[in-house]
Amino acid sequence: MIPGGGQPNMQQLLQQAQKMQQDLARAQEELARTEVDGQSGGGLVKATVTGAGELRALVIDPKAVDPEDTETLADLVVAAVQAANENAQALQQQKLGPLAQGLGGGGIPGLPF
Repeated sequence: MIPGGGQPNMQQLLQQAQKMQQDLARAQEELARTEVDGQSGGGLVKATVTGAGELRALVIDPKAVDPEDTETLADLVVAAVQAANENAQALQQQKLGPLAQGLGGGGIPGLPF
């Protein structure tokens, strides 16, 4: 319902939609540049991903390397990457959540929220 019973100003609506689109694109670019860390094993394995979830770096402390037990090392790597991705998703929610709400609150296709 439009206050006063008038018609929506289409030009104004289009400008708002265009601004939201630009804000969203800017936030996505910022996420792609922002790096987020995750770790496991008390810091023995550290993973760095972008805010968009792209794995950028993996640091393994030599203490985590046991030739007799590569399975534990693999688990630590997976856990560190998962932790980094969870942090990236939290960053996505923080950066893109308000913009998604402005687009109708239904989330943005292709993003995990």
